[in-house]
Amino acid sequence: SWNVFEDKILYHLLVYLQPPPMHTFRLELYSAVHLAERCSNIRVMLESTYSRMMGDMLCSLHPYDNNQTVQCSPLLCTLCTGSYLDVEEIACWVQNLVQSAWERLPQWHDWQLTVLPSARSCRILLTRPSEVQLCAVLVFAVQQGSPDT
Repeated sequence: SWNVFEDKILYHLLVYLQPPPMHTFRLELYSAVHLAERCSNIRVMLESTYSRMMGDMLCSLHPYDNNQTVQCSPLLCTLCTGSYLDVEEIACWVQNLVQSAWERLPQWHDWQLTVLPSARSCRILLTRPSEVQLCAVLVFAVQQGSPDT
């Protein structure tokens, strides 16, 4: 969505996160005790190829373990706390990615980029010398169910 306020244009963008290959996202409801070290209840789980072929049948080769941790690729280790997506880590990673990508776009030399502080989203402010401002807020989401629904 977008809105115009005098000389500012505000965009809200919903960014859907996809699990890495051979992984799935699983929404878990919080128990009575909220874990302070994580700010998400989206678990990243290694997917068994057997379970993909056999549906809901249990796989004796890849038993489900409540204590399993994310298979730690560098990106997953960056974006997760334990086996759970960490929205603060995701926001920080995207903010750094936007800043470093901006430096490689010479056609945008007429705009100044400012990444605004935000722990749970990525907020970007672009300003032209004419004082026109564009503000984009990237909000992260995970789609539940199959991508076709």
